Amino acid sequence: MFTRIVVGTDGSDTAAEAVHQAVDLAKLAGAQLNIVSAYEPLPKRRVEGEKLGAPADVQYEIGPREDVNLILDAAAAAARKEGIDVQTHPVQGEPAEAILNVAEETKADLIVVGNKGMTGARRFLLGSVPNNVSHHAPCSVIIVRTT
Repeated sequence: MFTRIVVGTDGSDTAAEAVHQAVDLAKLAGAQLNIVSAYEPLPKRRVEGEKLGAPADVQYEIGPREDVNLILDAAAAAARKEGIDVQTHPVQGEPAEAILNVAEETKADLIVVGNKGMTGARRFLLGSVPNNVSHHAPCSVIIVRTT
């Protein structure tokens, strides 16, 4: 069965459903769960501006990974509550690329993604996370119906 599962999240309700199903699969299989969230870098000027208004003891935490870390911590806590061995991966870059890179690095045997963004003509023009992941994955992919 599966020993290493990768799932991506952006903190949305649809991504939470994909994480929930990945947690269930990891629990059934006794697999390690790797939760990925991607972020884009913020301009240095914006980060410095946000730090100015923050208390000195938390200024070091302000940056492009701040929200991603909160998302990953919440998802990991839910998995750990179910007894799952979980690792989190905040990755700078595009979501599909981040998921694929973590899957390769961890030698995953399964990637779980939600189906958000797979409907309509835009998927053929712009692509989507589930489409890109399913076409380039180094392992099996489950696309969870989340919408």
